[in-house]
Amino acid sequence: MARWLRILPVVTALLVAGPAAHADPLALWHVVHDRCVRHFLASGSPAPCRRVAMTEPGDRGDAVLKDLRGATQFLLIPTSRVTGIEDPAVLAPGAPNYFADAWKATALVSRRAGVALPRNDLSLAINAPTARTQDQLHIHVDCVRADVRATLRRLAPKVGPAWTALPGRLGGARWRARRIDGAHLVVNPFRLLADGPAAAEMRRHTLVLVGMIFAGGAPGFILLDARTDPPSGFLGDGEILQDHGCAVARR
Repeated sequence: MARWLRILPVVTALLVAGPAAHADPLALWHVVHDRCVRHFLASGSPAPCRRVAMTEPGDRGDAVLKDLRGATQFLLIPTSRVTGIEDPAVLAPGAPNYFADAWKATALVSRRAGVALPRNDLSLAINAPTARTQDQLHIHVDCVRADVRATLRRLAPKVGPAWTALPGRLGGARWRARRIDGAHLVVNPFRLLADGPAAAEMRRHTLVLVGMIFAGGAPGFILLDARTDPPSGFLGDGEILQDHGCAVARR
């Protein structure tokens, strides 16, 4: 049984948005592996992370770290070496469902926002390699942009369990979407993306998961996928659909 521990103070030692992180593409890995995991195994404290979930040294757990960018943004980071969306480890037999654990971390976003955010205010995003500075898998956990929330709410009746191209653009990119039912994320979004032609080009994709409340109050998610398109200027930064200022908390 994985142990989840948290610390109350907002302690962050990782300058994710600072020059050091840009200079060292393994800065996230070093903070999680060298500090959070080591502290957790030695004392039970995950500092400087907010949470560490693992059963024993070397297992495929994950940690949650407060990003210095934005008041409410957190990062879900594996405790083992996984480069990103393109790493075969995310599709390996028995691979952890990192998105499911990241969704659990949305509770921390609500705490930071100071209000209980409904699921359709919350989102997860993983960028393509061309749009990231870190070579350790990290899922951005934060509020969704208000305009993206409104668009998805309008289009939700047209989104089903199979991939469907969305009209227009979001964040300058064209997206496809599929519906996932249920309050908890049982399926693995990486596997849903790889179930088709994308399996051979995972590195050219970005995934964004947005919580939804469908007709009749049914809880679920909309999973968004976009392919990088350098000529148009879209490098696969799905994070662009998030709002690190969390304006939806102030509506």
